Amino acid sequence: MRIFRILYFKELKTYFLTPFGWLIMAFAALMQGLILSTTLEAFENQAQSESLVHLNFTSPFFWFYFLFLFPVLTMRLFSEENRSGTLEGLLTAPVRTWQVVLSKFFAAYTAFALLWIPAIVHFKLFTTITDVPPPFVNGELYGAMTIIMLMGALFTAFGCLASALTSSQIIAGVVCVGILFVHFLLGLVTTFFGDTIAAAPLFDFLSSQNHLRDFSRGLIDTRPLAYYISAAAFVLFLTHHLLDYRRWKP
Repeated sequence: MRIFRILYFKELKTYFLTPFGWLIMAFAALMQGLILSTTLEAFENQAQSESLVHLNFTSPFFWFYFLFLFPVLTMRLFSEENRSGTLEGLLTAPVRTWQVVLSKFFAAYTAFALLWIPAIVHFKLFTTITDVPPPFVNGELYGAMTIIMLMGALFTAFGCLASALTSSQIIAGVVCVGILFVHFLLGLVTTFFGDTIAAAPLFDFLSSQNHLRDFSRGLIDTRPLAYYISAAAFVLFLTHHLLDYRRWKP
């Protein structure tokens, strides 16, 4: 665990000791504030049937910046070290492949999780600033944060796999965007073709949009939890074997 901890903090420092990480945090905080302001304006203009949390996290603008976070957080993890030649040195050092993979994954995932502190603060400050009961309950906020963290685990794993496939950060980012876009479209299959298709239950189960919609209403389901954790573990397993192949190939 000591080697894993050293590698983890080394990766984590790259997010907070360089302007790159702070730019990502600034962008996320800005987008969270803009989306919340837009949602509050909609509440001011007319009565809404859904809560502030639900409307905020199911906005199309939310998905735009949410999916954008993962390529920029993960595209350099393996590709930059592969380009500079340091990845071979790391893999030939007395460290295990799983320590390299998990240290990079958890560093990126930690950075992702910290991006949501401003969003939580925004909602918690609502009552303090307005001095009126907030148009949401804590269960909805905690539910939304839970599914965002679960989706973040899988999408960060996608980014790790994409970064391990190439030595170019740009290509890694494009591949990650492609994977996320396909995953997002899978959740829209039943919207386009209806619930009459044979695989409709499967597409509904894979739909991140449906998961976020339900969790932001406070409807907690253990099936998405099992899905995102097991899928993230499988993608990291693929990343591990990809690096192992590079490590031992002649």
